[in-house]
Amino acid sequence: VEEAYRIDAETGTNFWRLAIEKEMSKVRIAFEKLGVSPEEMRRGQVRPGYQEIKLHWVFDVKMDDNFTRKARLVAGGHTTETLDALTYSSVVSRDSVRLAFMLAALNGLDVVSADVGNAYLNAPCKEKIWTQAGVEFGSDVGSVLLIVRALYGLKSSGASWASMLADTLKSLGYKPTLADRNVWIKPGIKPDGFKYYQMILVYVDDILHLSHDTNPVINALQVSYTMKEGSIGTPKRYLGANIDRVQ
Repeated sequence: VEEAYRIDAETGTNFWRLAIEKEMSKVRIAFEKLGVSPEEMRRGQVRPGYQEIKLHWVFDVKMDDNFTRKARLVAGGHTTETLDALTYSSVVSRDSVRLAFMLAALNGLDVVSADVGNAYLNAPCKEKIWTQAGVEFGSDVGSVLLIVRALYGLKSSGASWASMLADTLKSLGYKPTLADRNVWIKPGIKPDGFKYYQMILVYVDDILHLSHDTNPVINALQVSYTMKEGSIGTPKRYLGANIDRVQ
């Protein structure tokens, strides 16, 4: 962070500072300040069983017209103990995606994609970990922070988000298929009486919904999660492939 600030100062800009502030506005909810000293935590006097980890910044420059600076705060999850539980996130297979598009075409279904913003941060952290706040935390610098949300970089974050989204889809009446657990189905019926299966495909935070009426599910998801701006609509590209409906 200090290096990013130094570059801003030398160039007379605030590009990196703005990128850091934007990221902090999103991830601050992942931390809970604890009113004890780092020394007390390290001695195990408070919250025994909690591990200390460090945070890292990942910086990038987006190749757009403005060369937008991007910053991502991640946890050093590689230093934590290995978990007994599964740690993967939801990743639908490409074959399932191809079959879903074929079924949508055959049955005359609408296809809508949506991207959940800061998906992992919606889920709780399943590990007992804490960190000492750096300068990016402003007045809280040096404080003990418990990590209470599934911060990027933690071993459990992917599975925690997948579990939370699964609970949401189950509440909407969907069930995972046996062939691909990241394809969710629910019986549907068109106004003309045609019966079929509505589908939801999940690739981490990218959601693909197939139905004769996609609004109920998309609206329900928007109640539970914040979608990335402009991400909801008919997909033009999905998982690296161009998408087009041919009549």
